Amino acid sequence: MKSSVWFVAGAATGVYVMVKAKRAVEVFTPDGIGARVAAVRAGAREFVGHVAAGADEREADLLAELRANADGYRLLEPGPTDAQPE
Repeated sequence: MKSSVWFVAGAATGVYVMVKAKRAVEVFTPDGIGARVAAVRAGAREFVGHVAAGADEREADLLAELRANADGYRLLEPGPTDAQPE
């Protein structure tokens, strides 16, 4: 009984190591490298799209705020460089 448990454990370990080794080798093939490059490009495209959408949304918010306050009131208090000389 004890030897059959060790046999099954060894066989399972061997299968596990073979699968991991096969996957590791596939990473360094031209197809594997191409797949990784394609994934990085897709991720970068998606990131740029999210950034652009966020910038457009923020720009729309700022323009709406400017239009809402366009009745002649100054939004900012005068700073030291904007202050009138006495």
